[in-house]
Amino acid sequence: MIAKHHHHHPQPYKFGYEIKDHHGSQHRHEHGDGHHVQGSYGFTDHRGIHREVHYVADRHGFRATVKTNEPGTANQDPAHVKLHSHAHHHHAPHHHAHHHHGHAHVYHHQDHHHG
Repeated sequence: MIAKHHHHHPQPYKFGYEIKDHHGSQHRHEHGDGHHVQGSYGFTDHRGIHREVHYVADRHGFRATVKTNEPGTANQDPAHVKLHSHAHHHHAPHHHAHHHHGHAHVYHHQDHHHG
């Protein structure tokens, strides 16, 4: 008996979701082809505090850009991350986020190409 080895080629994919409720909103979207991944995720709370992260992962490594107005943040570019802050420079009490269920919009799409 001869065993056949099947070589599976990377498959393109795409997914995402968005959740909105009275506490704010959050989302994530990503797509890739097996060699290159690109996506974003983020949130906005009920006070208007937001964070948005856009990222790419490929043969050059992982790179991310963060846009936020979170208190205590400032513009900086450590390693391969760029942080763009729109925060007001004042001291605000730290609040812990609570997970609450809201309405979610989810999609998933996968292309199958056989080589």
